[in-house]
Amino acid sequence: MPAASRSRRRARRLAAAGTAAACVAALAGCASAAGPSGGAPPPTATGTETHAPRRDRPVAPAKGLHVDGNRLLDARGHAVVFHGVNRSGTEYACVQGQGIFDGPATAASVRAIARWHANAVRVPLNESCWLGLPGVPRPFAGARYRRAIVAYARLLERHGLYPMLSLMWGAPGRHLATYQSGAPDRDHSPALWRSLARTFRHDHDVVLAPWGETVVDADCFLHGGVCEATYGPRNAPYATAGMQQAVDVMRRAGYTGVIAIPGVDRANDLSGWLAHEPRDPLHQIVAEAHVYGDNVCAATPCLDRTLAPVAARVPLVLGEIGESVEDEGAAACGTRRVAAIIRWADAHGAGYDAWAWDAWGTCSALVGDYAGAPHAAYGRWVQAHYSRSRVAPLRVRR
Repeated sequence: MPAASRSRRRARRLAAAGTAAACVAALAGCASAAGPSGGAPPPTATGTETHAPRRDRPVAPAKGLHVDGNRLLDARGHAVVFHGVNRSGTEYACVQGQGIFDGPATAASVRAIARWHANAVRVPLNESCWLGLPGVPRPFAGARYRRAIVAYARLLERHGLYPMLSLMWGAPGRHLATYQSGAPDRDHSPALWRSLARTFRHDHDVVLAPWGETVVDADCFLHGGVCEATYGPRNAPYATAGMQQAVDVMRRAGYTGVIAIPGVDRANDLSGWLAHEPRDPLHQIVAEAHVYGDNVCAATPCLDRTLAPVAARVPLVLGEIGESVEDEGAAACGTRRVAAIIRWADAHGAGYDAWAWDAWGTCSALVGDYAGAPHAAYGRWVQAHYSRSRVAPLRVRR
């Protein structure tokens, strides 16, 4: 709906402002302020260096979706490549008192996604709502919110769609998570990771993502600390929690499945990802990037330079893709740039989730309604591409 879209854009503007401030303090310059939030490819040569796929194996027989080298495989050993969508709403509706979802979360609405021949849905999460922190309306907080997310994940799986659950809105201290902050916070994020991992520890077809987009430098994003992230009306710095802690917490909580770790600079820069990959004793880490047509790193030469070496080593998922970080204007409503991004991803065996399966009536909305009617040229192009490519859905085990 328009109000939700306006809220989303406001959160992005706040985040972008935080990114600009962070770039001044960062040790390495920021590459971007990003937007809204088969088979194995051959080794990729970058200059004279060749990056071979990793051959780490799961320490136990795989029961579902799992990492093998630079591929995702299902329980039968078949390659899985995500052609998915983002179902925005669960990151903001609860804290705004609108509900838990923006739009329906019914079997009919999920079948509409499956009819596009998608095989994955990325579901953003709100930290305050998941944990039931003070200030969130009670009907949409805590156990009620968690049960709704679990039920939706199960519904997606029953219709052949892999759920990717991503913490997107968080906040330190007594703040409510009312927009996308610059990094996970030490106050609450580890508790969410622990709870999320325990909740889905027996689900072998879900992907958990401990964070969506960060503004902090790669060292701080890995280890945590007080760095470039700020929150609140005074942009107060806060103690962040790192991705190594996220992996450790999730594994100790009993979750053995796939974990998605994004790059820095709003997930648009993966140039240092391999050097800052968290240690995982189960070797079940995938890399996540967000690429919009007007990001700094969106053109093929940059993708070849920064993303291709990662895709040659570990599975790569473009967790958000779109024509533009903006929702309005002629440049935001086309398909040329997102088509080039998808062509690049297909050539490198990378998965992707298009932003966003929401009926907002804006340029970034894939659909005009939740029955699946495509909205404008962007939605029509993505629907046609997914229909042509026909990737394998999640095979439901009876």
